[in-house]
Parts: sequence; structure tokens; C-alpha cells
Amino acid sequence: MTSVPDTGKEGRPDCDSAGTGCASGAEADDRESLMMELTRLVQRVVRESSWWEKRGIDCAILAAAFLSLPAAFLLLGSSQALLVALGVLVMGTAHAVITFKGTHLASHGALSESQAWDEVWAVFFIEVCGSFTARVGVHAHIKMHHAHTNILGLGDSSTWKIPFLPRSVYLFLAPLGVPIITPLVALSHLRGHSLAHALRTVLMVSLGLYSQYWLLIHVSGFQSPARALLCMLLCRALYSLPYIHVNIFQHIGLPMFSPTQRPKRIHQMTHGVLNLPRNPLLDWTFGHSLISCHVEHHLFPFLSDNMCLKVKPVVSRYLREKKLPYQEDSYLSRLHLFFNKYQELMVFAPPITELVGVQ
Repeated sequence: MTSVPDTGKEGRPDCDSAGTGCASGAEADDRESLMMELTRLVQRVVRESSWWEKRGIDCAILAAAFLSLPAAFLLLGSSQALLVALGVLVMGTAHAVITFKGTHLASHGALSESQAWDEVWAVFFIEVCGSFTARVGVHAHIKMHHAHTNILGLGDSSTWKIPFLPRSVYLFLAPLGVPIITPLVALSHLRGHSLAHALRTVLMVSLGLYSQYWLLIHVSGFQSPARALLCMLLCRALYSLPYIHVNIFQHIGLPMFSPTQRPKRIHQMTHGVLNLPRNPLLDWTFGHSLISCHVEHHLFPFLSDNMCLKVKPVVSRYLREKKLPYQEDSYLSRLHLFFNKYQELMVFAPPITELVGVQ
């Protein structure tokens, strides 16, 4: 199993991004001098930050999402179409905050300083709320995507590609099926795992799905099981389009590297990651680390969303001073690019980039 680089809770890279071990002596100084200098600047900001800044703000946003759910269930039980629509919006937004922002923070252990609680939150957010398996989710995201960002065959985001789908179907229709596809994919990943782990995952996923269904029947007053299931699908799919878009916009179409000739970590992340501009809706529902601070997140993956936002000026200024890329593009610009170059980006194999002079 490939190991993730040891960055610690505050983003302290000790080894190379391949996870193959630490370089020694002058070689290590040369390979990581830029990354180490940037890390010291970021650590200074982290040390000067309060608990509220490090974790409190993001925990408060997650708590607000949970606290909005009772109102959503009551609104869905209204006889007025406008109030029902408002209930769908409130529940769909709360679900997005919990399952996108919450699962992402939990997978990185950014909700607690305790490793035991990190595991509890990962199971709760990823399995109960997100309908996926925590063990597979954390391994795929942390130990593959982050450790091998834009490395062909490892962390190249190819899992998001479905080449046989036409571009309009993939970009605008297929994402609506994410709530159905996710638990099915989770079940397919349970083969080869222990019976105890598989049973826990099935029970946790079932608990999350049935809890929402039960509340729609008994609190919202839905008389038809089919209507309750349809409401669940609508609420869970409300933000599926931007979820899929964000995941492909920020890596695919950027330089991809060979596993045998990967660049230094700081070059790998600055060339292979892109930030989208600030967006109040997506920032709150997805989290800053997935939207406007994705570069910062890949450089320092254990920082919370709010801390990624706080260190953003430090990181962007440093990278520009050192003449390193700090890639940014708008949501609509990326959507236009992917729509017009769908075959090149989402069907054909990407070319390998070699960063001459910085290897």
C-alpha cells in the first residue's frame, strides 16, 4: 500500500511526494528548500491562529447545516408548493455541506486533533452521511489523489472519466445519478475486505439512508414511499453537477507527470492544481479547500477550510515571488473548455509533461 507523505496536522512535509522515503543531506535541502521555506511561513500563521480559526469556524458551519434540517423536514410537509421548494433547497444545501465539506474535512482529519475522533468522524460523515465506505474513501483521496496528484496511473483523476458518455450527458445529466451510484460503488469496493468492516459499512450506509426516509414519512408526512424516495434523490442530487464539475476542473487539463519522473512536490502541486474564484454558495457548501484554495489545500492537506483561506495570501505571494505557477480560472471558463475539448480532456489519454530544469 502506498503511503501518504508525512505532513502532520499542520502541513509539515518531511519526505518526497512519492512517499518513497526522505532524501538526505544536500540532496534533501535542494529538493525541498522551496517547500520547506513556504512551510515555515505557513506554520507561523497556523501557530498564531486560535482554535476557532483552525477548526471552530468549519465545525460551526457543519453544525448550522445539521440545525437547519428540522426546518427542512417541516417545510417539506407543507401543502404549499413554494414552501416545499424551499424545503428542498434547505435540505439539499444542508446535505451538500455535510456530505461534501464534512466528508472532505473528516477524510483529512481536519475536524479534531485526536486520531480516535478523526476515525469516528470519518465513519460518521463518509458512511452515514455520504453513503460511501470510509476506508476506501480515505485511501483513494489521501493516499492516492494527494500523494500522487496528477501522476499518471495513480492520482491522475481518471476515476472521474466515463469515456463512453457523450459530453452533454456527462456534464449535465449523469451527475444527477451520483446519489444512486455512490452506495452501489461503495458496495462493490467491499469485496476483499473483512466481514466486520463490510458489515459496518452496510449498516452505517443503511442507517443514513433509512433515517432520512423515516423522517420524511413520519415528520414531513409523506404518504407515498415512492414520493419520499424521489424527494431524497432530489435533495441529494441538488449540488451534484457542481460537485462533478469541480472535481474535474481543478486537475484534468493541467500537466500530468510520469511516475518515474515526477517533479519536486512544490512543482507537482503548483503545476497540477487550479483554484476557482471565490463563490459564496460553493465556498460554504463545498469548503474553501475545494474551491478557491485548492492549491493551498494540496500543498498543506491537513489544514481546515478556514485555515486554507487564511494562508492563501501567504502562499500566493510566495509562489509568485518565486516565479512558480499559481493557477486560477473561472467556473464558466473551465466549463467552456471542457465542453469544447471534451474528447481531448475526458476521452483520450493525457500527454506527459516534463518540467525541464526543475526535475
